[in-house]
Amino acid sequence: RMLWLSCMVFGAASASLATDNPVLLTVVGAGKTPVNLTAADLSQMPRTTATLERDGETSTYEGVLLYDILLKAYGRQPGKNLPVNPKVSYVLGTARDGYQAMFALAEIAPAFAGVRVIVADKRNGGPLLPYQQPLQVIAPQDKAQGRAMYSLVKIEIVELRH
Repeated sequence: RMLWLSCMVFGAASASLATDNPVLLTVVGAGKTPVNLTAADLSQMPRTTATLERDGETSTYEGVLLYDILLKAYGRQPGKNLPVNPKVSYVLGTARDGYQAMFALAEIAPAFAGVRVIVADKRNGGPLLPYQQPLQVIAPQDKAQGRAMYSLVKIEIVELRH
């Protein structure tokens, strides 16, 4: 996995030389045309931080709330609700290597649990580590950090039938 990630990081660096603002994240919403977000898009959104201790090291991550990214993908203003039912929907994140993790939409929706999940693009005031790039999910409330996936490239909102 590390060898493959090294190749992907090199490939990503080469791609960023070809364009000034490459797509970092694709958001696919239930019944919505996919939205591609760049570093410039994320930098213009409300920013937040979270401190995470892992393997005896404390790091501070900076990024955008996952829920705010979903609002942007649906063209909704902060403080509004998404046009999907949070009680029967989930958010599936996919990393560059195919690793996936999910969050119940009600878990991150402010009108329900309002858990703060961050899509980070900075670590300790600088860039993410090479294997974490382009984005890393930070879920500080998770004890095992199994959903703190790195190399996030896609988010999909799935609404179950009800």
